[in-house]
Amino acid sequence: MYNNSFFKKILIVATVVFLYSCDKDYNEVGGDLIGGNNFDLDKASYGILGYNQKTGPIQSNNLEVNPLGIYSNSNFGETTANFNTQLTLPVLTTVVSSNPYVESVVLTIPYYTDPLQTKVNADGSRVYVLDSIYGVEKAKMKLSIYESGYFMRDSDPDSGFQQQQKYFTDQNTEFNNLKKATLLNDSSDKSQNEEFFFNPEEHVVVTTDSITNVKSTAYTPPGMKLNLNRNYFKTRIIDAVNSGKLASNDVFKNYFRGLYFKMEKSGSSAGNLAMLNFRAGKITIRYNEDLVSTTAGVTTTTRVKKTIELNLTGNTVSLLNNDFTTAGAAYAALPSTGNRTDGDDKLFLRGGEGSVAVLQLFDPKDLKGYDANGVLTGPNGVSDELDDLRNPADGKKLLVNEANLVFHIDADAMASSNEPQRIYLYDFTNSRPLVDYSLDPTSNTTNPKKSKAFFDGMIKKDATTKRGVTYKIRITNQIRNLINNKDSTNVKLGLVVTEDIGIIASYKVKNPNAFISQAPKASVMNPLGTILYSGKSTVPVEKRLKLEIYYTKPN
Repeated sequence: MYNNSFFKKILIVATVVFLYSCDKDYNEVGGDLIGGNNFDLDKASYGILGYNQKTGPIQSNNLEVNPLGIYSNSNFGETTANFNTQLTLPVLTTVVSSNPYVESVVLTIPYYTDPLQTKVNADGSRVYVLDSIYGVEKAKMKLSIYESGYFMRDSDPDSGFQQQQKYFTDQNTEFNNLKKATLLNDSSDKSQNEEFFFNPEEHVVVTTDSITNVKSTAYTPPGMKLNLNRNYFKTRIIDAVNSGKLASNDVFKNYFRGLYFKMEKSGSSAGNLAMLNFRAGKITIRYNEDLVSTTAGVTTTTRVKKTIELNLTGNTVSLLNNDFTTAGAAYAALPSTGNRTDGDDKLFLRGGEGSVAVLQLFDPKDLKGYDANGVLTGPNGVSDELDDLRNPADGKKLLVNEANLVFHIDADAMASSNEPQRIYLYDFTNSRPLVDYSLDPTSNTTNPKKSKAFFDGMIKKDATTKRGVTYKIRITNQIRNLINNKDSTNVKLGLVVTEDIGIIASYKVKNPNAFISQAPKASVMNPLGTILYSGKSTVPVEKRLKLEIYYTKPN
């Protein structure tokens, strides 16, 4: 989806290598730097308590990308992703002349494609491979599009209109019940409704010049392209212009409240799901009308062609229905909050209306503590492991070179599932990024989703099977701060799948409780899930989650 020059790519790689080298060569405690042969590199591993926390219904309005379709996952059940959006007018229309006739109404929404796999033919046509699409290839589904009857407010009246109105993943029934009765995508071509599928083929349009009769061919990338009911839009849009319904966006959004996209199974097809940028979509209404003019007392009528565009750029909401009757029984059986005392054996990360893994660094055992002078005292509310790092018996300050969390994927459970390409670790207690995320300067202009390369979280795959093995996240500065600053709080960490590492905002859960009130927005955007081994003692040692600290001490 992104293009860049060869030289920019080389520059990015060189920058990453340089900065990574800096991270290896310079290690800090406070402002101290270490190096030379006066230090011995060592490694220590520490325990982690991890448990599952489901979000329940969660805020899903105005996401950057939205899922549409049906996706079945053996681990996480079946999700049906519907969608509702307002429409906006890029150009206001106040007058339509006499005798209007609607020639066509076309809805277009582009699909994401993989530029590295695009092939160009000799005639200029292209063969595309769709990106960000999951499930059975070209699976047929029933797509129904209606005018929405649900008015989506900009602001929440309960906040005195000071905050954005929130809409949630579980509101599909409300939007479905208020939709208008007329099916808009009622073409006789079943691929536009009853047997819809995400078609990877480009659109080819052949036109003939009316004067020279020369034919020309235009190619456009793959995307949803549906013919909508012309008579309906003649009545609801064209005939409403002269009454002022398209004179301002505020009036228009209340008059025509948007589109509701409803997905259903078509026959025995399992379906599939695509991530879409609905905001790049539009409805194009082409019509003609009589333009009457008078010159020197002579009145003439000219038939002219006009166009009205409606953009899909108003308020939106992703509406998710989850079904665990045929798949995802283990996930469905998980309690809303996992074992906070002993931890869970496996960590289930699920996007959308899903789940977060909550991590507590270091063994929680607290039998001792140290006073301000380093004298051993009784329990102090701090993990004994962390206390010992802060107060080494030999008095030599530990200097952290690098600290990592390495998560092992349950490869057997995930063998037949799409795997999320990245996970994201954050401060769960305060719902904010970790310092290591904030200090990571790396960016990727070719694919911004791969920025923050030092912080990492990207999937590591087996070279033979091409399946995921681990995810690693670097938290060096988080650990340095915990050890060097005794007043630093060992906050709980949250782990989620992420659709975009650059999005760090949090969205509210619909029913907050003492355990969770919000989760990362980018996790709501991601339709996938993964299963990771935790740090519990019942997990095989080679798969067990640990905090690995590489450190040095002066001789």
